[in-house]
Amino acid sequence: MPNREAPSCRTQKKGLNVPVAGLLFFTPDGFKFMKTRKYCQPFFLLLVWSLTAVVSAQVRPQPINIGLFGDTSYSQRERELLPELMAEMDSEDLAFVIHDGDIKSGGSVCSDEAFLDILGVFKASKHPLIYVPGDNEWTDCHRRSNGSYDPLERLDKLRALFFPDEKTLGQRQFELVRQSRDPAFAAYRENVRWEAAGVVFVGLNLPGSDNNYDGTQRASGPSKEFLQRSPAIRLWLTQAFARARAMQAAGLMVVIQGNPGFEADAAGKAYPGYKDFLSQLRDETLAFAGQVVLVHGDSHQQQINQPLRNPTTQDVIANFTRVETYGSPWMGWIKTTVDAKDPKVFRFEARPFQAKSMHKN
Repeated sequence: MPNREAPSCRTQKKGLNVPVAGLLFFTPDGFKFMKTRKYCQPFFLLLVWSLTAVVSAQVRPQPINIGLFGDTSYSQRERELLPELMAEMDSEDLAFVIHDGDIKSGGSVCSDEAFLDILGVFKASKHPLIYVPGDNEWTDCHRRSNGSYDPLERLDKLRALFFPDEKTLGQRQFELVRQSRDPAFAAYRENVRWEAAGVVFVGLNLPGSDNNYDGTQRASGPSKEFLQRSPAIRLWLTQAFARARAMQAAGLMVVIQGNPGFEADAAGKAYPGYKDFLSQLRDETLAFAGQVVLVHGDSHQQQINQPLRNPTTQDVIANFTRVETYGSPWMGWIKTTVDAKDPKVFRFEARPFQAKSMHKN
């Protein structure tokens, strides 16, 4: 019988001896198109399928856990316990933690020393930490009990201390996108955006006290500062949703400090400082295919619910969830699992804080 070589699915091109079938490959001589016999095609398809599976596994967003907390510390006792609360989160496998504002009480002094004290705690976090400013540390600082500061000067100080660069706080850091990259909104360093686990996260300077609508004088709004900041807030939220749609994100989490008053809005008595924000949030959510979460503090009533309604049908908007973090005198945090493969995307576990020092003799 003639000596026939067994069928082979290997090319004999220079520099290669691998299964291929009619594709461009890089060889020592450059890119070349290599043809293989028809009986090699099943092996080629298996190879392509295997490589595709490997690549897909690598790029598919993996679930993460994050921590949410805020409205602390308000008292000397809470300040003493804050490191324990931080240590509790440090002990967990978290991608990052978010403080949604109010690093001091509304009746304490807005001094540089008070700011630096909490900044030191945030920098010591083992996890990346993102902070969104609250009303107690700037809009309310004109109060006599707060030291009669100029609120805008205090906001500038917060920006210089807590948002000095393009990174998070904490011992481990990652890059953030700040609105201040836009020359038209260079002042708004506190408005941030980042992406993780197939989800877009956005932080906005939208504080309590009705979003500084009245400024330092009651019933005098809208204040000049409110009118100047509002376009920045609207644009940053618009861009966050646009980014989420462009990347086909599974979800979007918005973090602010102020309670925007869902119940008052539903009753037709929307707070003037939050009315436009809620309207935009509602419209954007209805036009978004993924899940939307709004995280806020301010009213110190930890809750997780769905208060946003369709203005036409009055039905609950199913892809929207409100999460309010713990607030003084209650301390705690909310462990949040973010999983793009989960239809709900976000799952929450409230973690009330129990200080170890309280159980010592």
